[in-house]
Amino acid sequence: MIFLDHHATTPCDPRVVEAMLPFWTETFGNPHSSSHPMGRAAADAIQHAMALMEQQLGCPAGKLVATSGATESINLAVRGVMLHPRNRRRRLVTCTTEHPAMLETAEDLEKRHGVDVVRVPVHPNRTGQPGQVDLDALRDAVDEQTALVSVMWANNESGVVQPVCEIARIAHEAGALMHSDATQAVGTLAVSVQETDVDLLSASAHKFYGPKGVGLLVAGNGNRRVRLLPQTIGGGQQGGLRGGTMNPAGIVGMAHALAIAAAEPETRESANLAAAALRQQLFDALNAHVDGLTLNGPSLQASAGDSGDWQRLPGNLNLRLQQVEGETWMAAATEVAFSSGSACSSTDGLPSHVLLAMGLTESEARRSVRFGIGRGNTSDEIQKAAEALIAAYARVRG
Repeated sequence: MIFLDHHATTPCDPRVVEAMLPFWTETFGNPHSSSHPMGRAAADAIQHAMALMEQQLGCPAGKLVATSGATESINLAVRGVMLHPRNRRRRLVTCTTEHPAMLETAEDLEKRHGVDVVRVPVHPNRTGQPGQVDLDALRDAVDEQTALVSVMWANNESGVVQPVCEIARIAHEAGALMHSDATQAVGTLAVSVQETDVDLLSASAHKFYGPKGVGLLVAGNGNRRVRLLPQTIGGGQQGGLRGGTMNPAGIVGMAHALAIAAAEPETRESANLAAAALRQQLFDALNAHVDGLTLNGPSLQASAGDSGDWQRLPGNLNLRLQQVEGETWMAAATEVAFSSGSACSSTDGLPSHVLLAMGLTESEARRSVRFGIGRGNTSDEIQKAAEALIAAYARVRG
């Protein structure tokens, strides 16, 4: 199978696996058992890994929390701010195209805790800024009662990259904090919480060729005080913010994966340009044989500016068919792994909420699919995938 679903997950890099192995079989001590060398060795490895990630994310020392993944990080950030006993502000501002982990957390806070949640719209698909948050609506929504603004850095379905610097500025002008779900951005785009002035940032290792089941939360960039109410209690680990025994193998693997992904900027940009070229190859091949194919989201040609400022994730391709539902195409093209939306909501049978929020009808959303091109894909693979997809489409139409 040709894997073109890298927004859902990525394969663990063999170099990452190699770095993790000793912490399962040799240096397997509990990092919180400081009374013997095995425990101290594991603790030292975690400390080194955390320091490395802090440096790569532009995060002050001691502001990084290791979690089980982005969903836990989002919960700790959003619930942690909104439910903190010293927080007197009751408004949470987010966006209609957020990941379910964010939207469902906001809904729970709204229903169970009386939080005033404002969901800001995005620009429709047929405009010059498709999928980007409406900054005028955001300014209107953020007021002196707003405690937190949460907008994802890059969307996992449409590939849209949000103007996080401007969003952070709007939040801070009202005295609010800014959180960004950067799950799709970390390891692909240049991400620094200090350069963008983002206060809280969440991510998952398995989106940047690391292991599943481990993630991170940046809890403060040094410019404002961030108070979080812990969501997991017990043991007092990580300064009491997240109780439970830390995962040495996972944290070391995550740091190693981030170090590889966040190599020299020239190397990262070269990889992004290569992914964008493969994306264009796939689109051109499909567009030549699939009638009425339409792009959802920003133009592929306008993906990168002169400074490498990506408006759309370089490996993202979200397409809409004219007469065939995406699920039908997927079922027919068994040689290719792709999807119709977020992996976390693929079992509910509903059309993509992201595409609906971008102004597509339910029928149009159901006729859409998402491709995610990753580090290991080749031009030969893309050609074979296109041939398989075109043949499957012809069978379905026939």
